[in-house]
Amino acid sequence: MNTSKLLVILVVVGLVVAGVWFGTRRATPPLVTVPPTVEATYVNASADLVVVSSPLPGATVPAMFTVTGQARGTWYFEASFPLEVVSASGEQLVQMPVQAQGEWMTTNFVPFSAQITLPATYKGAAKIILRNDNPSGLPENEKRLTIPVVIQ
Repeated sequence: MNTSKLLVILVVVGLVVAGVWFGTRRATPPLVTVPPTVEATYVNASADLVVVSSPLPGATVPAMFTVTGQARGTWYFEASFPLEVVSASGEQLVQMPVQAQGEWMTTNFVPFSAQITLPATYKGAAKIILRNDNPSGLPENEKRLTIPVVIQ
């Protein structure tokens, strides 16, 4: 066999082996960045006092949306409690009272629902803050639930 034929056969065999090796080799999967878990935060409170069923933490909401949930009667005073929405920089976008949708003079959960209308110009991260109605004004009696959302 002459040298040029042997060289061609070796090159072809080498290409076949390289093709099989590269073809069966698995690519390294791309790194996936998992976003941090977005959660509601409670200050001097817990889910045993107030729960928001909508919107959920991290939800994207339009400029007009409804906050629904339930709070123990002790969260209310005169059947209401304050709610505010603040921008990522802390600017107050909305402040309003939320009314109980039932008998509030109880220790049981009482449902609530509030229609929120934000300025149409605001887009981005925001926080919905529900505070217990604290007629004493004492900081140690203040309770708060904060829900992070994104305004679209």
